[in-house]
Amino acid sequence: MTSDQHSFPDQHPFPTRRMDMALPGGGRAVGPERAADVPHVADVPHVLYVRFHPVPGEDVYQGLLTLLGEVTPVVEALPPDAALADVRGALRYFGRDAAGLAEIVRVRALARYGVDCTVGVAANPLLARMAAHEAQEDQGAQGAQGVQGAQGAQGAQGAQESGAVRTVPGDPDAVAAFLARKPPIALPGVGPATARTLSAYGLDSAARIAAAPLSTLQRILGAATARRVHAWARGIDPAPVTPNAPARAMGAEHRFRRDELDPVRRRRALLTLADGLGVRLRTSGQVAAAISLTVRYADRSTTTRTRTLTEPTAHTPALTAAAYALHDALGLQRARVRSVALRVEGLTDAGLASHQLTFDPADEKSRRLEAAADRARARFGVSAVRPAGFLDVA
Repeated sequence: MTSDQHSFPDQHPFPTRRMDMALPGGGRAVGPERAADVPHVADVPHVLYVRFHPVPGEDVYQGLLTLLGEVTPVVEALPPDAALADVRGALRYFGRDAAGLAEIVRVRALARYGVDCTVGVAANPLLARMAAHEAQEDQGAQGAQGVQGAQGAQGAQGAQESGAVRTVPGDPDAVAAFLARKPPIALPGVGPATARTLSAYGLDSAARIAAAPLSTLQRILGAATARRVHAWARGIDPAPVTPNAPARAMGAEHRFRRDELDPVRRRRALLTLADGLGVRLRTSGQVAAAISLTVRYADRSTTTRTRTLTEPTAHTPALTAAAYALHDALGLQRARVRSVALRVEGLTDAGLASHQLTFDPADEKSRRLEAAADRARARFGVSAVRPAGFLDVA
């Protein structure tokens, strides 16, 4: 023990130190503080999950990402209609908390592009997604009440289109209260099969999953899945917001003349869209790695599903089959569908893509026919050759 330590017999084992540091929200802490007494910045809500509605076109979506980039450079694109943003570095610059920055984003999106958005604000991407989803559900419920209250179709439509900002505070008690009654399916990353398995064991809420021993969950779900689900149920998500550029993509939408109940006409619309996208891909010399389907319903809500293709392709039958599979998986028995949209993503140069050779004569024949149809289109126009089930654009 040194002489300096002997001269301060009442010194704490963890010495205090004078700190002059910036705190979230723009304040400063000056004076003797222990490191353990300083709030963790990670606990302060700083992640925005932004979902734009209605679903913007490609050019508008790029503009909205640029708008988010004016607030923070840490923006992760989630096409076709969402994005994550980490604003912790912008809190002091703007002199606002994360919810205040979310309001700025809403105002600017409306002013520049006429697009509203629902924003979830939390300390990590998981909670921010859930907050946005909860806000969107509340807005939909308010819209339904407006219809029942005979406020008029136009007023109800306005209620459904309006956005909102929902914040989950960073302290553990608030997070636990937010998650307590959430069903397993509400946790992003938990699918229907896992949710059913958990509910079969009585783990039908996030609170019960969080309270269950990890060893019990591991026996039910397996080691890796159990660790992830157990962390999610406690509001823990270590995944960072990763700045990226959205994958190169192209899309098309078919709007029905009236709300469509007939699944056959919906499939014909998907065939039309897939055929058009296939032609555009082959004309530009590109192939797609994934395809997404967005269904817009009569109440203006939407469902989006994405599937990675077996191999990057521009082959219309492969795109059509993937679109049909996504549509059939939704189980839209009596849904009133207003429009369907297809989007191909992860575009790359066709010359750099590999194709698995096959001995199937039908596949070889369809590709030869497709090449002949492309030559006819190039000579006589895109409408020279169309699928038998082609639907005219409404």
